[in-house]
Amino acid sequence: MKSVIYLVVLSFILIGCSKKPDQDYLKSAEENLKNNKIQEAISDLENYVKENPENEKSPEALTKLASIYQNKMLKTLSDIESLENAVNIYRQVYDDYPNSKQAPTSLFMSSFILANELQKYDLAKASYNLFLQKYPNHELASSAREELKNLGLSPEEILEKKSAPNT
Repeated sequence: MKSVIYLVVLSFILIGCSKKPDQDYLKSAEENLKNNKIQEAISDLENYVKENPENEKSPEALTKLASIYQNKMLKTLSDIESLENAVNIYRQVYDDYPNSKQAPTSLFMSSFILANELQKYDLAKASYNLFLQKYPNHELASSAREELKNLGLSPEEILEKKSAPNT
């Protein structure tokens, strides 16, 4: 009976030791990105956040993950799927880590992608307004205001609007 208990305890110890130490996920993700192993980097970042949801580096890991999707680095996804993943992950940073230094920029980036890449103007408008409500003095606040003024306009229309004399 003692040997059975010993084997059960030993198996739990071995199973517990088989997962990567926290910092190894982040180092591995960086190395995988350098070597263009995008899926492996994504897995490392996802596993890090999954296993360390309360860690102060989790918002940073999520931001890096969102950036991978924003830059459409995973070639097995369509551009739209990749951008939608980026929006969702950036928004997750804001929702799950509202006091992190990444929260304001993540909320802005989700708004920016919604407006400029996905042309989901109603969602972008609501998101930019939330950003301005929460972070009215943030360094990106003036950019958010400008984005709201030009929401849905083509680059040509924005230039035309800016060069028109004030009436």
